[in-house]
Amino acid sequence: MRARFKPIRLAAVVAVGLGCSLPTLASLGGDVNSVAADRAEMNASVNVTHADAYDIHEMQSPGGTVVDEYVSSAGKVFAVAWHGQFPPQMQQILGGYFQQYTAALQAQPRHYGHRPLNIQTPNFVLQTGGHMRAYFGRAYIPDMLPEGIKPEEIK
Repeated sequence: MRARFKPIRLAAVVAVGLGCSLPTLASLGGDVNSVAADRAEMNASVNVTHADAYDIHEMQSPGGTVVDEYVSSAGKVFAVAWHGQFPPQMQQILGGYFQQYTAALQAQPRHYGHRPLNIQTPNFVLQTGGHMRAYFGRAYIPDMLPEGIKPEEIK
């Protein structure tokens, strides 16, 4: 009887994740205007930090989740990182890369949603981890990293 409910549970988790994440905006890979849209959608406060080749737009939602969007000097979001009690709306921050994320989730073994996720393709990297009330992760587009920026700097 218990095995019969596993596909139903998987479908429910995916449906809730998709439903809670609408509408989609082109954050990762989008331009700096998508940062303002993300801030409004999250109802977040924002703090901008300037570095040599990029800016970090740190948004904190009322629920405490912090999302950092890394914007290159060309005005493109090349990376996002997050941490907090709740995971962010992934469709919101991943934009067009959300499909790769959901496909990787669906390919996970039995304990869906309870393991770290590590997607590494030539055009998209996403790494998540944590546990209830302490989630974290990052996603970036390797080809869009500004020169001299190492992936380890995205946190």
